[in-house]
Amino acid sequence: MKIAVVTGASGGIGAATAACFLAHGYRVYGLSRSGKAADGVLGVTCDVTDEAAVRRAFHNIFREEGKIDVLVNNAGFGISGALEGTPDARAKKQFDVNFFGCFHCCSAVIPYMRAVGGGTIVNVSSMAAVLSIPFQSFYSASKSAVNALTLALANEVRPFGIRVCALMPGDVRTGFTAAREKNTTDAAVYTDTVRRSVAVMEHDEQNGMTPQQIAGAIFRLSQKRRPKPLSTTGAQYRVFAVLQKALPAALANRIVGMLYT
Repeated sequence: MKIAVVTGASGGIGAATAACFLAHGYRVYGLSRSGKAADGVLGVTCDVTDEAAVRRAFHNIFREEGKIDVLVNNAGFGISGALEGTPDARAKKQFDVNFFGCFHCCSAVIPYMRAVGGGTIVNVSSMAAVLSIPFQSFYSASKSAVNALTLALANEVRPFGIRVCALMPGDVRTGFTAAREKNTTDAAVYTDTVRRSVAVMEHDEQNGMTPQQIAGAIFRLSQKRRPKPLSTTGAQYRVFAVLQKALPAALANRIVGMLYT
């Protein structure tokens, strides 16, 4: 039986992904701060920002199973607000979860994958990584960092038979929207613009794809012998990705600004 580990598995994309791998015959370990997991998924209490806890979790899974075939780095959250009014601690928390959490899990799992001759790591990024969204600057930056990590790591571990890729979803209907942490310290000059921008984000998210659609895309990526290092899912988001590459950066950025401000 193949073994999959999914972080942020207590809800949303993580829970759907864990269920998808389970339905395809995997034994699935779901990591989350609460340790909660759906029926059939083996819940593991683990905060991905705690490097020691992450290493213990992967050590215990490998000791129990003798291998880890797939890691899905999904744990993450978002903050919103003007950069100028974002407290340093909040910005660091964004990177601690979205980027360093991914780093901790990759670093912990690689020796075990290398020991058995290979494996697959799928990092959940975002279209915001390539189309940075105003008033979500730190979320966008953290996901851009995940993309950079993915590209570099893919080359580092290719000789060991380890595949690394990232999926960049667009808008998805999950509890992510309600969990977004909003600045309460924005200057008055930003108040109306931030309110409009966040309202657009949240409307798009709640009318977006289902977590099951993203889970299916993650599973399909995990099964490819040569997955694209960066990809997205959904016809409109593939178009956005193509346009982002084709248009001058200033024009692409201006269009995003017109959509969200």
